[in-house]
Amino acid sequence: MSLPGNLSRPLGALGRVIPAPASVQPADGVYTLTAATPIRVDGSDGARTAGEYLAGLLRPATGHPLPVTAEDGADGVRLRLDAGEGGLGDEGYRLEAAEGALTLTAREPAGLFHAVQTLRQLLPPALEETTEQPGPWTVPQGVITDVPKYAYRGGMLDVARHFFTVAQVKRYIDHLARYKFNKLHLHLTDDQGWRIAIDSWPELTVAGAATAVGGGPGGHYTKAEYTEIVEYAAARHLEVIPEIDVPGHTSAALASYPELNPDGVAPEVHTGMKVGFSSLTVNKEVTYDFLDDVIREIAEITPGPYLHIGGDEADATSAEDYAAFMDRAQALVVKHGKTVIAWHQLAGARPVPGALAQYWGFDGTSAEERAGVRALAERGVRLILSPADHIYLDHKYTGDDELGLQWAGLVEVDRSYDWDPASYLEGLPEDAVLGVETALWTETVETEEQLEYLVFPRLLSAAERAWSSSGDWDDFKFRLAAQAPRWDALGINYHKSPTVPWGEV
Repeated sequence: MSLPGNLSRPLGALGRVIPAPASVQPADGVYTLTAATPIRVDGSDGARTAGEYLAGLLRPATGHPLPVTAEDGADGVRLRLDAGEGGLGDEGYRLEAAEGALTLTAREPAGLFHAVQTLRQLLPPALEETTEQPGPWTVPQGVITDVPKYAYRGGMLDVARHFFTVAQVKRYIDHLARYKFNKLHLHLTDDQGWRIAIDSWPELTVAGAATAVGGGPGGHYTKAEYTEIVEYAAARHLEVIPEIDVPGHTSAALASYPELNPDGVAPEVHTGMKVGFSSLTVNKEVTYDFLDDVIREIAEITPGPYLHIGGDEADATSAEDYAAFMDRAQALVVKHGKTVIAWHQLAGARPVPGALAQYWGFDGTSAEERAGVRALAERGVRLILSPADHIYLDHKYTGDDELGLQWAGLVEVDRSYDWDPASYLEGLPEDAVLGVETALWTETVETEEQLEYLVFPRLLSAAERAWSSSGDWDDFKFRLAAQAPRWDALGINYHKSPTVPWGEV
């Protein structure tokens, strides 16, 4: 099976999904869920799991029993895994809605999960309510065939500047899963906080986790809590990517252990927003003993393939020392069985084979710095694109906002959508871009309500760029507006941008 090279414009009610499907073939009529509807799964564990998840989504608002059964039949909602559907890849799916049945087909369980998220959006917004609603529960007839443009579709959450609980991170995972992201990048350490327990260096979560930006309360995850997050994400087909940011952004570690400092004196814990002033001591062996232990312990509880070592804004480290440090840090990641990810300042070092670089530049990034990123790509380093002036969710929408930053400019919703990963950095090899990752830094974010205000609706711009790549703002803004009743039902706080025609759909 081959799909169109370019995204076809979504058609009618069947095409109101975000991210936009690759192919939409509408038909007349609707499929209706009723009290007699079964959820039929094949004999695979993957289909059974997806069916139970779907039933859990549908039962509260519909009030229907929706039994999950392995009995075959021509009616109901049918979930199928088919190894012969090679064209659907690891995450693609096909949704076929006819009058008598609705069938979800995928080659792999992740594809069925994404199909469920599409079906969720095709049903009325009242589906998201937790109490029984009147219905009717209809889905427009037709066929959606869908595969992602990029294999890597991430959302970064900074829990170091301000700490967020396990429950809050789980809610964020659900936000990502709803729009087909497959990576949760947790920024676990920074100048203002160390948020993950390390058994061999226990003071990291005493002094290092005690506070946050502004001097407020801190916090950290035990290994059991981190594992709970990892497992919750995995059940929603997201991999967790932990980040330990070194050699800069390390004040919390330096405040926890005097021996990590060049003079053997621990500084005070940093609670401001200044960056670029801290550094691990490159010429002390204890630095690498420390890093070896940290990477080993985190690798042991992270089943995914990636470990992010930061590497950005190491202004207090000389260029020579930075390159030497990154050589050893990358070797430790490889030693413990993980693939290196670093911010694009990795261009100032010697990337190990297979390393990924995450680009966070913006329109104001120098030509020299962009050239360094292109040089990385020409050496075979694949890129994750996180342009700050488009999908950094910590940035203000308008100059009137109190919440957020604006060092890369203001990022209204239309601007968050107005870029194309394939052409964003000129001169890259054709296959250089592995994917897209949005980022939420939390210097100004303390509550879940604030977090969601900055995330919604811009998260969906990143979702579409990561899954569908190409698209049209004039179409997207109406599909975006149609999401608002769902967010209202889910209790999501969002920015009612004047660039979006709320209430007109």
